[in-house]
Amino acid sequence: MSTTLDKPATTSGKPPVRRTLPGADGLVWTVLRLHRTALWVWTGYVAVSVGLLLWLWGPGASTAQKAFDAFGYAGAQEIAWKGRSFSLTSFGTSFDSLFYDPATFTRIAAVVVAVFAAGPLVARELELGTARLAWTQSVSPARWLTAKLALPALAVTVGTGLIVALYVPVWRSHNHLLVAGIGPRSFYFNIGPATIANVLFGLALGVCAALVIRRTLPAIVVAGTGTYLAGALRSNSWPFQGMYQQPEIPVHNKAITSTGAEIADPGCYEDQKCLAAHHVTGFDRHYLPSPDYWPRQLTETGILLALTAVLVVAAFLVLRRYQPKKAPKTAEGAAA
Repeated sequence: MSTTLDKPATTSGKPPVRRTLPGADGLVWTVLRLHRTALWVWTGYVAVSVGLLLWLWGPGASTAQKAFDAFGYAGAQEIAWKGRSFSLTSFGTSFDSLFYDPATFTRIAAVVVAVFAAGPLVARELELGTARLAWTQSVSPARWLTAKLALPALAVTVGTGLIVALYVPVWRSHNHLLVAGIGPRSFYFNIGPATIANVLFGLALGVCAALVIRRTLPAIVVAGTGTYLAGALRSNSWPFQGMYQQPEIPVHNKAITSTGAEIADPGCYEDQKCLAAHHVTGFDRHYLPSPDYWPRQLTETGILLALTAVLVVAAFLVLRRYQPKKAPKTAEGAAA
């Protein structure tokens, strides 16, 4: 497909000059313009997640940090429980609750990307015939599919990668403010390159389902369900990041006395007299890097990327049936 720009006629009476943009540029521009609403929605999602993480990195942690400075882990835990919501229709307001929200959004985003890829990105164009119209021009089916895959893949990789990268300093700076247990363990072993690979898997599954089924609603159901089940598998089965299978994260948890010495946390909770009796003036608590992180994370990333590659290859193989068939040569044509 090529895009043309018409230049208005000049005063000299010469016909307008038609400038043709390169086919690839025209195809990229067409895909971006056609799905600009989805691009703006994705940009807004990334902006909200990044903004929330920046806030948690800075002023969002101040209340919990003050409680930790005064009473150690017990103070941070008390703040977390006060701000925790047990309603299904509202979010918690404490640092401990808000910290996990962007990670939850990434799992939801993977399903949304799969649904978008299966529906508006591919299947709808096949149903409406706009894809075949593009193929009758200068755009081959292979180039069309490449643009449909590459541009969304770039957007989701950059957006999700930015969220994952920003999570690293927030975790390192404030992991001592989180309530210990399954929450930090599940988050620690889930966030990383596999988070990006999971969204790419959803994109590839959506495109492949659309090309195979060629109907918008069934393709959406298959892609959304498949991506959701892959996310559930990540949460319950090794080598994916099993929610209750991660090893414990080593933690450094000490109280600091007036002499600067580190002692075991005396467990005074919010008892000022107890803290004074042990001469405690501060606390030091942080999670240490786990040697199990990278083996588990890279294993999951490799599996997801391998499945993504298989789906992409399958999509191009299925696309071959859309290629226009060459008319056989007749006997008269061959004689001529």
